[in-house]
Amino acid sequence: MNEAEIINEPLGGILLTPKGYQALQEELEHLTTFKRPEIADRIRESQQHGEFSEDNSELDEVKFEQAMVENRIAELKGMFGNAHVLEEDQIPTDRVGIGSLVTVNDLQFDDQFEIRVVSSIESDPTRDLVSNESPMGTALFGHGKGDDVVFEAPEGKKRYKIVSISR
Repeated sequence: MNEAEIINEPLGGILLTPKGYQALQEELEHLTTFKRPEIADRIRESQQHGEFSEDNSELDEVKFEQAMVENRIAELKGMFGNAHVLEEDQIPTDRVGIGSLVTVNDLQFDDQFEIRVVSSIESDPTRDLVSNESPMGTALFGHGKGDDVVFEAPEGKKRYKIVSISR
């Protein structure tokens, strides 16, 4: 059993990198300390100005926003109850796993770049955080330095060589 398999199976739940955990904590903090009170103030203002009528679309929008914020707060709290934050030494470097920083070479375009493989909750392709459940993440997962991986991407078949794996 390789290191990537060891880290994925016994822990269960949601695996988060320390940076991902921190970002989600900051989002929860922002929603509960700033966004929630701001929405409550907007509802209160609307009520005080006599705008509390059935045909008040602005109030409906604020209440919809309130529901979205409350749903996200509940979602984040649920995630934290089922999350395991990876320690630095738990991030594999011999094989690609959650948290691994992977340098790959696109064999079609001879273009080298880095991505970090993360759980789907942390994924953000614009910041090179690739979900382990994405086609690319799935293809890379468990492979080592020097391995070629092939996967189907939205723009067609991709072939990458793993140049290096680090933390």
